[in-house]
Amino acid sequence: MLSPVAIFVYNRPEHTKKTIDALSKNDLADQTDVFIYSDAAKREKDIENVNLVRDYIESVPNSKSFKSVKIIKSKTNNGLAKSVLSGVNNIIKEYGKVIVVEDDLISSTDFLQYMNDALDFYKDNKKIWSISGYTFKFDYPKNYKHDVYLSYRGCSWGWATWEDRWENIDWDVKDYAEFKNSKNLRNKFNRGGRDMANMLDLQMKGKIDSWAIRWCYAQSKLDMLTVYPIVSRIKNIGLDGTGTHSGVTTKFDTDFNENTQKCQFENLEIDHRIVKKFQDYYGTAFDYFIIGIKRVIKKIFRIS
Repeated sequence: MLSPVAIFVYNRPEHTKKTIDALSKNDLADQTDVFIYSDAAKREKDIENVNLVRDYIESVPNSKSFKSVKIIKSKTNNGLAKSVLSGVNNIIKEYGKVIVVEDDLISSTDFLQYMNDALDFYKDNKKIWSISGYTFKFDYPKNYKHDVYLSYRGCSWGWATWEDRWENIDWDVKDYAEFKNSKNLRNKFNRGGRDMANMLDLQMKGKIDSWAIRWCYAQSKLDMLTVYPIVSRIKNIGLDGTGTHSGVTTKFDTDFNENTQKCQFENLEIDHRIVKKFQDYYGTAFDYFIIGIKRVIKKIFRIS
């Protein structure tokens, strides 16, 4: 059975159209059940664009691009974190797995094939926490001949997981007091990027509201890994200043080749040469993140 897809949208009608249009062109789109979660406006200035998004998504079922489309419109503003937790919980309990995209992610035409194949291949490999559809551009070791690699960090830009992984997450981070003062635990978490422990600190201080950093923390605690493609299946078009808590940057720009051959999955060991490049990449990204946080604070903590 193919995995259902959850799409989370808010107030960016043009981004939403591009995201859903790209997904509709996927090879498995007509065999895929889609759930679109639309959050309500947080402020009066957002109402017009939220309504434009909702008008558009109401037209999606008429395109008959997907096997089925269910639209869930929130009556109140939940923010992205609460929306993702609620939506994923509902879908994953029924289907046992889920593929998730947000309203600023353009997928390659083989994105659904890649994600479903990965979900099937790694289902019983309990070291695998999640599947990422996105990867940034960096130089892989010259003798690296695989189609995927492993990382200690999950990615929220087009991802998938299974119920038995998702249900192990402590969203309250009850052991944060121990983590906060443990150099070993902080270093372990930062294997996925030197920004991670600092981001969890901001989360626990109430400075940000991120489901993803808590998701990644659970992954670190359980010492599990995320599968990434060598060739990205996702492009993020939302880092243009239009996002609720994103700034403007080209740092995470990537390209995908629509003629990519079918991905060959393997039960690999982690390659520490790639881990180092990955860690360094996200370490420098923390400056970008802080800029985004300052931008949010100026908007009176308008974070979702």
